[in-house]
Amino acid sequence: MSIVTISRGSYSKGKEIAEKLAQRLGYECISRDILLEASEHFNIPEVKLIRAIHDSPSVLERFTFGKETYIAFIHETFLEYIQKDNIVYHGLAGQFLAKGIPNILKVRITANIEDRVREEMRREDISEKEARYILKKDDEERRKWSQYIHGIDTKDSDLYDIVIHIDNITVDNAVNILCDVVKYPCFQTTPESHMILKDMLLAAKAYSALAQSYPKATVRSEGGVVFVSIEANLSLEAKVIKQVGDILKDIDGVKEIRTHVIPFGA
Repeated sequence: MSIVTISRGSYSKGKEIAEKLAQRLGYECISRDILLEASEHFNIPEVKLIRAIHDSPSVLERFTFGKETYIAFIHETFLEYIQKDNIVYHGLAGQFLAKGIPNILKVRITANIEDRVREEMRREDISEKEARYILKKDDEERRKWSQYIHGIDTKDSDLYDIVIHIDNITVDNAVNILCDVVKYPCFQTTPESHMILKDMLLAAKAYSALAQSYPKATVRSEGGVVFVSIEANLSLEAKVIKQVGDILKDIDGVKEIRTHVIPFGA
C-alpha cells in the first residue's frame, strides 16, 4: 500500500503514465478532483480556477480570501484524499503537497521538446511555430505558478525520488519501472507514516480554519495536540489565544490547542 505523485509537463505523457500505473496497481487515479472541490469550496466556476492556473498566478489575490486560503484548501483536500492510501496523483504540485510524508513516491516525467511540439501540432492542427510558442508559454506559466504559490521550481530534480525521460524509455517501460519501484519498503505505508499523515491532515484542517483571520500562522499537530504560532502584539495575547481556541475547538480530532503568540519583529 503506497502513494505516488507524478509531476509532468504538457504532452509529456505523464497523464497516460499515471492512469496506466493506477490501473496496473489497482489504485485510484486523481487529478482534477481536487480542483473541482476547490471550485465548490470557493463558489467559483471551475473554468475560472483553470484560467487562474494558466494565466497569471497573482489572479489568486483577487479571490476573497487570497492565495493562503486557496493553498490551504488544496493541501487539506489532497491530504484528505490520500488518507485512503493506494493513490496515484498527477495534479497540481504533488511534490509540494506531499512534502514531509516519508513514504510517498515522487516522480517527474519529462519528454523531448520536439516530440511535444509534434504532438501539439497533431492535436491542435496548428503550425510548428505556433505549437512551440504555446508549449514554451505553458512551461513558463507552470514554472511561475509553482514558484509563486509554493516557492519551488518543478524542474528541480531534488524534489523527486525518480525522474523518467520519455524517449528511448516508453510509456509502458515507465509504468513497468514505477510498478517495481513503488514496491520498495521505503514507499510502503507503515503505522508511523500513517500517524504522520493523520497529524498533517489535522494541522491542515486547523490552518484552513485559521487562514482567513491569521494567514501567516504556523500550525503543526502531534497526536491530536495542535500547536499554533502567531505573530501579534503581546497586549493582544489573551484575545488571540481565545480566538484561536474558538475557531479550532469543533474540529474533529483536536484534543488540545496550544497557542504561542510571538511578538512582532521577534
